[in-house]
Amino acid sequence: MPHTSQRGQAMPESPIRKLVPLADKAKARGIKVYHLNIGQPDLKTPQVALDAIRNIDRTVLEYSPSDGIRSLKTKLAAYYHSFNIDVTEDDIIVTTGGSEAVNFAFMSCLDPGDEIIVPEPAYANYTAFAIAAGAIVKPVVSSIEEGFALPSVEKFEELITPKTKGILICNPNNPTGYLYTRSEMNKIRDLVKKYDLYLFSDEVYREFCYTGAPYISAFHLDGIEENVVLIDSVSKRYSMTGVRIGALVTKNKDVRKNVIKFCQARLSPPLLGQIASEAAMNTSAEYMLEMYNEYVERRKFLIDGLNRIPGVYSPIPMGAFYTVARLPIDDADKFCAWLLSDFEYEGYTVMMAPASGFYTVDGLGKDEVRIAYVLDKEDLKHALIVLGKALQAYPGRTI
Repeated sequence: MPHTSQRGQAMPESPIRKLVPLADKAKARGIKVYHLNIGQPDLKTPQVALDAIRNIDRTVLEYSPSDGIRSLKTKLAAYYHSFNIDVTEDDIIVTTGGSEAVNFAFMSCLDPGDEIIVPEPAYANYTAFAIAAGAIVKPVVSSIEEGFALPSVEKFEELITPKTKGILICNPNNPTGYLYTRSEMNKIRDLVKKYDLYLFSDEVYREFCYTGAPYISAFHLDGIEENVVLIDSVSKRYSMTGVRIGALVTKNKDVRKNVIKFCQARLSPPLLGQIASEAAMNTSAEYMLEMYNEYVERRKFLIDGLNRIPGVYSPIPMGAFYTVARLPIDDADKFCAWLLSDFEYEGYTVMMAPASGFYTVDGLGKDEVRIAYVLDKEDLKHALIVLGKALQAYPGRTI
């Protein structure tokens, strides 16, 4: 039998999805699973997007241009302008979700052996796409004790070598919910400038900022306009993860020239997804405000509830709709599996993502989980009760 590739063997499992078989078995036993493991919003997709799909008047569902439909790109440019992000439709390439944007960014900017510095914990697929590109992630680790704030500049500079090609940030952050301050973003800018690096900036959660301070995009940083590669997606802000439409935005013509080749190789982004996304750009301000207020309330409810459970600690996330919580357990991977295979409380259990999968350093995140507050408050209330009961019953409890 031929061997599989070393690249495939090195690819990490998704900490978000790897426990799905256990969840399916729990459901088959009649147990209701509260899904706190995945960033799948439960809020309704805007009606204008659904109507656009229902009312398609095409007689042929054709290929779109490889870089996306022009009218969608024009609307995206106007959307970015509303956040003082000065780009044109020519700077925008439509991708099959934000994930493809990350993948194409790495494939277009990095050679095998190149290194990128990533603050961790970080979205696990960054490592997967780096492996696919032959690049190496160099983690700079933030801590729950400091609320997952950006590590010091000195920590970054310790990792910079002749092979260092870029820094990747997610702002607001997945999985921690941390929101980088203007001061922290300026420090990143100075590093990018000093060492002439790429700044890959994942900003798919920009609508979800829970502080009075203004949202800071990588495109707001002076002097590194050609270094920035912005990653975006419609999945979260319009609650339409299944349409698989994202964007790669950069003023760097050489990067765009490379990216378009990968776009051409995969032919085109999804036509139906682009139709829905273009329509979603007309979503009312009332919808966006209601969505925002709902997440603000859920965030407060969840964090207050978590920190009332003995031995549990979560900092207050200032963005996105995730938090990383420390639990009084021996091993989060074992605990999250045990919840699905061996535990239920009155016919319920909870599913969470072990935080170890968001670190590339072995041993980190061992007692941490990522929780997505994408359920309504009534479900969150019951899920917190179930989690508290589980921690009392878990054999590997540490207090």
